[in-house]
Amino acid sequence: MTKIFFSKLKIVFILVVLSVLINSCQAQSNVYNILDFGAKGDSLTVNTKFIQKAIDECFKNGGGTVVVKNGFYVTGTILLKDNVTLQVNENATIFGSPNFEDYINIDPFTDATGQSRGNCLIGAKDATNIAIIGKGTIDGNGEVFNNKTYKIQKEKNTDLPSLDRPFLIRIVGSSKLIIQDIHIRQAAAWAVHLYQSNNISIDNIEIYNHANINNDGIDLDSSYDVTITNSKIDSGDDAICIKATSLLPTYNVKVRNCDLKSDWGTIKFGTESMGDFYNIDIRDCKVHDTKGGGIKILSVDGANIHNVVIDNIEMINVDMPIFIRLGERLRTYRNAEKREVGSIKNVTISNIRAKTMDLENSRVSPPTGILITGTPNHKIKGIKLENIHIQLPGAGKLEHQNNVVSEDEKRYPEFSFFGILPSYGLYARHIELLETKNVHFEILNEDKRQEVVLEDVDKSDLNKF
Repeated sequence: MTKIFFSKLKIVFILVVLSVLINSCQAQSNVYNILDFGAKGDSLTVNTKFIQKAIDECFKNGGGTVVVKNGFYVTGTILLKDNVTLQVNENATIFGSPNFEDYINIDPFTDATGQSRGNCLIGAKDATNIAIIGKGTIDGNGEVFNNKTYKIQKEKNTDLPSLDRPFLIRIVGSSKLIIQDIHIRQAAAWAVHLYQSNNISIDNIEIYNHANINNDGIDLDSSYDVTITNSKIDSGDDAICIKATSLLPTYNVKVRNCDLKSDWGTIKFGTESMGDFYNIDIRDCKVHDTKGGGIKILSVDGANIHNVVIDNIEMINVDMPIFIRLGERLRTYRNAEKREVGSIKNVTISNIRAKTMDLENSRVSPPTGILITGTPNHKIKGIKLENIHIQLPGAGKLEHQNNVVSEDEKRYPEFSFFGILPSYGLYARHIELLETKNVHFEILNEDKRQEVVLEDVDKSDLNKF
């Protein structure tokens, strides 16, 4: 009986071991190491075709993970496909090729500055269930993409298209995207551009983007169902930007617990604003050392902006903490028809603690804490400001009270273009309803301007300044 028992036990043990081995083989069968496809992490080899071959094989076999292990891998455009995860391990770097010819434009368009766009380092078009993960680095090598380098390459290849500085990550018409834990550095243009895509989760990533001009962090463009959490962005241009270069809206966006720094604007809506923006909820973020605006909500190309909540934001060393503009620029993109002037309503900004830059570093000196303006023919419909404290340097002169603030309805919307405002705290005009509660402005030096100036405001509920 004992022998039979141990024989059965042995059989069970063998079956368990075989099961583990089979499962292990199955688990490994959907992992694709780019080294097995010819890639070399030697900082010299251009690995585009090797990495793409690994992705294509992964996709062909039903999906899985393409792994980038230790090394420095130079590449041009690589395109993710359905059910493929790109995993860049901690001691690995994907590095953008310096050659313009190594990049692909998966969806050409012209941005608000008139520049041709669409090239990218890592892209996807019409894909589903894709991811970019790992604790490694993706570096766009953005410093080399300048007019001088382009001119040299153009002389060698006259068929080279016009200068199109590549984005680092560009996702077009795709769904079910995860970007997590990765370090993103030095794009030639925007770091992450998500266009007409949905069901997106971005978590615990770090972006440093100061290699070139137009170095945005994350651009959500006509996309929806997006969460951005626990991330750090240090950008030369806008840090997180809600925009629409098509008639489709950007909506259902949540941002939480992010550290944001920018040489231009940190939390920004627009300027490309053809499609509507709504159901945007941004909370619990830190904004610091920002030269071009902390919170900027701009509808100038026809966007209807509504149902926006921005809450619990700490700002330190920030130029113009809050700027809201409804304008009439009405630029078009992608051959779309021009829209009517848009609208701004149901916007709540609350629990803001801000300290502005000093007089020497302010783009407009002396600065103002909040600027809100519609146009004479198109008023902002509703803004609510609650529990806001802004510290300013002061130093406004008596003659500044008489400054005339231009309308500039069709101009690019930038707060600095309006010059020194006649108030140091809040300047608001062309608004149907403005509500404030517990809004305070602290000045470090005497300021002879008024604290608050309202012009053409139909109804205001101003509860304690």
